[in-house]
Formats: sequence, structure tokens, C-alpha cells
Amino acid sequence: MKILFVHTNFPAQYRHLANRLARQPGIQMAAIGSVTARPVEGVKLVRYPGFDGDVSLTHPFARRFDLECRRAEQVLYALSSLNAGGFVPDMIMGHPGWGECLPVRTIFPKAKLFVYCEFYYGVEGRDVGFDAEFPSTGVDGHVGLHLKNATTLLALADCDRGISPTQWQKSTYPEAFRERIDVVHEGVDVDVVKPRPDAVFPLRNGRRLTRADEVVTFVARNLEPLRGYHVFMRALPRILAARPNAQVLIIGGDGTSYGASPPAGTTWRERFLAEVAGRLDMRRVHFTGPLPYEQYLAALRVSTAHVYLTYPFVLSWSLIEAMSAGCLIVGSDTAPVREVIDGSNGMLVPFFDTAQLAERVIDALANRAHHEGLRRRARETAVERFDLERRCLPEMLRLLEIPAGGASVAGPRVFLPRGERGGGEGRLPAAASTLQRP
Repeated sequence: MKILFVHTNFPAQYRHLANRLARQPGIQMAAIGSVTARPVEGVKLVRYPGFDGDVSLTHPFARRFDLECRRAEQVLYALSSLNAGGFVPDMIMGHPGWGECLPVRTIFPKAKLFVYCEFYYGVEGRDVGFDAEFPSTGVDGHVGLHLKNATTLLALADCDRGISPTQWQKSTYPEAFRERIDVVHEGVDVDVVKPRPDAVFPLRNGRRLTRADEVVTFVARNLEPLRGYHVFMRALPRILAARPNAQVLIIGGDGTSYGASPPAGTTWRERFLAEVAGRLDMRRVHFTGPLPYEQYLAALRVSTAHVYLTYPFVLSWSLIEAMSAGCLIVGSDTAPVREVIDGSNGMLVPFFDTAQLAERVIDALANRAHHEGLRRRARETAVERFDLERRCLPEMLRLLEIPAGGASVAGPRVFLPRGERGGGEGRLPAAASTLQRP
């Protein structure tokens, strides 16, 4: 059996699956990705180069699609190269958010195609228009937003099945498409990501934090409004004033993964730190930047209160990892978070209520023993619903009809009627853009 992955940032969401399949006999794998793709043992990786092009003369509505078509052209060359070399896949798994799935049916019309249904853009009930501090751009912006769904719409028309990581993310798609989308999360290795009473996190000043300390953690791939960084920073002065021994670990980069970019010449981190810096004891606030995975896990393991905030958008892997590590979650009461945090396994607060957020964190720091049940149930939820080895990977293999021996059960292709709409997720302001969920 031959399997092809198509993802600009391979392995990304396919990392665990590719690693598992590499251990199974009778399976050959290849992957197509951009220069940001990383190799996986047992997978032949074909990287396509960056591409240039002036889209200034293209209509603003069509500029993203223009870039996606240029990317699709590079993928077409890579597909043709694999075909010429004798690699004809039985199954293709791809993320449609960058246009990479556009040419796959042309070269490999008989392969079963599974597309990753991460997010369908819309102007209601999702990220756009959620935060009045960063208003949407009116009618033109809404039309442009709708057109972000174009390449995933085309991929859904071609695919055999869609795969979405959560029920809420599936629900963002038009109803006509939902019956062909299955929900299977990528999973977390709960045997690795677990509590450790002896965990230590070293600070740059030489101090070593342990579980005996009061530690507030906040994690985002990049520190930006969509992940609630501004709300968290505005709650910090009250938290630090009430808890003079608390230490704060803020983990994430200075870029922009999602949503609006900051004003030219600055970062969101700088902007919202400047807003409250005069009211913070900066000796206790630690911006770590991105961390190696083991250090990131150490931060979660010493956490007393872990704050996770998000607009109605793609759910972060970091939330599930924090639950698996036994963190006490203080999360935003937004739809994607409510799917996994229900009050019995963590605390929920209104996204914009900085006073309530501060009070919940203060309570978590002051009454640690009282909240041990929430920590324990957070870990139990991660094990019951997101266990990589015992739940998520087996569910994915069943969906793909790949038994332990590696053979696939053939099935007919399914097409939707013309006119039905679907979508996907992927920020693509420029050719080199990437998408990864923290």
C-alpha cells in the first residue's frame, strides 16, 4: 500500500500517523511539502521550492487564490515527479488550506483522498467580529474572508472523506458537507505528557521553579489577540498584586499566526506589555519565547494555574497537552474550549472579563489543594478522549481502513452535488506563510 501526504509543513498534523505507519509492514509513504517541511523516518519527502510573483495587479479578492494556485503549480510538478518515478498512491491525505490539494486528482485520479477539515471561515460565530477592539474590515473584508474557503471547497468536492479534530471545528462547515466529515483528533501521547511531581523549570536568573512554587503559565504559538494575550496581560497586575510570590511563565513567539498583524515596527507582545508594564513586577514575569518540547513540558508540570484563552477558532494542541500534564485550566468560555472543559475538569471565564480571570487565577494559587480534583479530572479527560496510542490512532486507522498488517480495504469514491460549499483553514498573507497550532 502506498500513502502520500500533502502538507506545506509536513509532518504537522500527520506526525503521529506517519510515525505509526512507518512501523507497519507493506506500507510505502511519500510526502510533499514546502521548504518548511521536515523529514520523518520511512517517508520519502519531496520539497517544492518557494515561488515569486507580483500579485499587485490581481484583484484584492483573488490575491490569496492567486498565491494558492502558484503553490498548487509547484505541487503539480512534485506529483508528476513521483508519478514518473513509479510512486502511485492508493491514498492521499492533505491539508487544503494552501491550495496544495488542487492538482492531486489530475495526477492520481484513482487514489482515495482524505482532506483535513480544520476550519471554515465565516463572519458569524467565529473569530471574525468576535473582538470589538479589532473590528472586521466591512463588506469588502467579508467577501475576501469568504473567498479564503475556495481551495478547501474544491478539495471537499474531490475528496472521499474529510477529517476534523473536534466537533466544533466540524460544525463551522456548511451543513451540506458535515455528513462526510469524521471527527478524529490527532491525539496526545499521554504516557509522555503526564504529571511529574519532581518537575523543575529553570529560569534565566538561575532560580529553579518546582511544583511547590506558585506558577502561572500562558502558552501560545505566537502572543497575539486571537489567543487572548491582551486579555491575559490586562489581568496580570491584579494577579501579581494579590499573590506576591507568584511567578509567571509566558511561552510563545513574537510573530502572528492568526488574525490581524500588529502596527508596523512593533509586536503584539510589546504593545500589550507596554500597556501594563508600569503595574507589573517584571522580576516575576518571564517571557521565555518558544521552548524546546521538554522544557515546555517542564513548564506545564510546575504550573499551578494554566491560562488558555482563544477566540472561537481552532483549538490549540497546547490545551490538551496541559490537561494531560495535570494542569489546573483557567480557560475562556468560548465554543472550542467548552467542548473539552465543562467546569468539572477546569474553570471557564468570559473571554473579555479580566477581573474574573484574575480572581480565578488568584483562587487557584491561594487554594491549591481545593482544586486538585479539577487537575485530576483534566488528566482523566485527556486520557479518555485524546490518548494517542489507545484511542486517536486506532480511530484514525479504522477510518482509513488500514488494519495492523497495512493493507487497505478498497471503497468507492463519493462526490457531492455541485453547488455545495466547504472550506478550510490557513493564513496565507505571503508565499512563505505557515500554519501550526500551538
